[in-house]
Amino acid sequence: MKKNFALIGVAGYIAVRHLKAILETENNLVAALDVYDSVGIIDSYFPDTDFFVEFERFDRHIDKLRREGTQVDYISICSPNYLHDSHIRFALRSQANAICEKPLVLNPWNFDGLADFEKETGKKVFNVLQLRLHPSIKALREKIRKSPKDKIYDIDLTYITGRGNWYHYSWKGNLQKSGGITTNIGIHFFDMLIWIFGDVKENITHQLEENKASGYLELEQARIRWYLSIDAKDLPAKIKERGQRTYRSITIDQEEIEFSDGFTDLHTQTYQGILDGNGFDLEESKKSIEVVYTIRNANPVGRVGNYHPLYK
Repeated sequence: MKKNFALIGVAGYIAVRHLKAILETENNLVAALDVYDSVGIIDSYFPDTDFFVEFERFDRHIDKLRREGTQVDYISICSPNYLHDSHIRFALRSQANAICEKPLVLNPWNFDGLADFEKETGKKVFNVLQLRLHPSIKALREKIRKSPKDKIYDIDLTYITGRGNWYHYSWKGNLQKSGGITTNIGIHFFDMLIWIFGDVKENITHQLEENKASGYLELEQARIRWYLSIDAKDLPAKIKERGQRTYRSITIDQEEIEFSDGFTDLHTQTYQGILDGNGFDLEESKKSIEVVYTIRNANPVGRVGNYHPLYK
């Protein structure tokens, strides 16, 4: 049977992947919410969806549907980071499961409250951790799992994605609302690396600025130098020459891991996994949240120890 979905944050850039996933898994979108009304994209997927720009009216509508016998089974959350916790709680109170973009929450202690909500309501919280579904990443994890357990890999993670002036005036540029760039652009990679190489043993921050950060992360089977930046000046010359604004690189023992492609249907796979009972739950998300929280509240040590070569 088709499931009923609602979506919070439908005007955001990532929402279209959720619209596509709901459609491709052959389900219904019965309601959507966003404070911005530039949401014509809905017409390409679910033109009959009820749309709201005020949370209070959206809340009332979801309750009305339930009382009239149309239960919303899942509420997908694509709102700004600092609202995720509240919107997840709303979903559970509405007797719906929550599917939430990263980061699930900003602070590690928020997990305890959500776990209590799950027990009280009998509903579940799922996180979108789509990199775990990427074929190259899955193959890498399988390779590492078959390697000797005492083998330690040396890894350089570099992710530079140029952002314009708008970024600093949006919620993403507000540390309290976004968690900073390590949360905005780094959470995917930290989750992926922990998933592959094991639990955190050491977490050192070398550099922590508004538009870039770097540090050293030691896992059970990896020593990782990482560098994250939204400063287009940090882009390699060859990337600039092509007119591109994003550079993504992971080297393992000086060997490049290629995963630039293969992202197009990962949200659909995520949704199908959730519908099949194989979604990534609360506990799956906790370790990467702890990493970025520690980085965000660290006192950077500067150029000490094993720091990333781009920190200069």
